[in-house]
Amino acid sequence: MDIYQILVTHNREWTAREFLFFAIVFIVVAFCLRQLVKRDKMKGFQAYACLAALTFLAIVYASTVFTRNPQTDYHYNLDLFWSWRAVFRGSREMLKEDILNIVLLLPLGGLLPFVFDKKIRWWQGLLCGIVVSLGIEILQLVLKRGLFEFDDIMNNSIGCMLGCIFGNLMAYLLAGKPIWHRDR
Repeated sequence: MDIYQILVTHNREWTAREFLFFAIVFIVVAFCLRQLVKRDKMKGFQAYACLAALTFLAIVYASTVFTRNPQTDYHYNLDLFWSWRAVFRGSREMLKEDILNIVLLLPLGGLLPFVFDKKIRWWQGLLCGIVVSLGIEILQLVLKRGLFEFDDIMNNSIGCMLGCIFGNLMAYLLAGKPIWHRDR
């Protein structure tokens, strides 16, 4: 099953109310970012990167938490590395799920150097991934909309960290020099 098919199969469309809520948040954030750009507190490309990150996070949280149907019970698995043990025992399905969990926050990590207009260290990308993924997992548990598991937090965080590394490289290639050495 390809990523498009996963998105179509496992995610319902946003309701008009959900879309309206996101549109209002997006407009308010865009207005605030515009004010920061006008006052020279932020560069234009940073504002666009912020809006891209906001949109990405809205889609991720919607697909992993808010558009899922509630379950009757709380589901959790506190066994660390259980999914990777299954992979090493030959589970191709679990390998696919782990890879998709790594890929999930890769774009967010890639946006971080552009949002902050500076190099994001690998551990900062990892920490960002932990915070975002922990938020997803806690909401899934509390709202009964998925399986809380440490493996997802670990895999998502690795993906965010790798995204930061790629984002730093992309910023370097686009600027022709490291963004952390720019003249301010």
